[in-house]
Amino acid sequence: MSGSGTKEDPWALTTAPGSSEYTMWRDEADDPPALVCQVGTTTLKYHLSAVDDLAGWLREQGDWVDLGAADEKKDAAPGTVEAFGRAEENPVGGWYGLRNGYRGRFGMYLPPLLEQLGLAELTHEKRNNRVRAARA
Repeated sequence: MSGSGTKEDPWALTTAPGSSEYTMWRDEADDPPALVCQVGTTTLKYHLSAVDDLAGWLREQGDWVDLGAADEKKDAAPGTVEAFGRAEENPVGGWYGLRNGYRGRFGMYLPPLLEQLGLAELTHEKRNNRVRAARA
């Protein structure tokens, strides 16, 4: 596993299709505690609880789920990771994204982190990738 998840030693990740590299780290001092995602010069932030919440939701689904990554201004396809990341029924009651204008792409950037942490399995196709909870 690459990185320890701190700002000084972030997780080095690649999107599911392998087309983009990015880093993520925990910022527990932020209010609320955040998961910081650095993609080139763009910084996205998600609730830190997204890691455990998404892992739990995937266990509840019991099978493969489409990622459905979409920008904030586009609708998320129902039943996808992206839809979970903005649903009023999720544990934070809406968007996991914390930076207005950059709240989307939950389905793109969170699943590779869960895979790296051993919490999920992820497909790595050119398109239409899916994720499921790691098998015990």
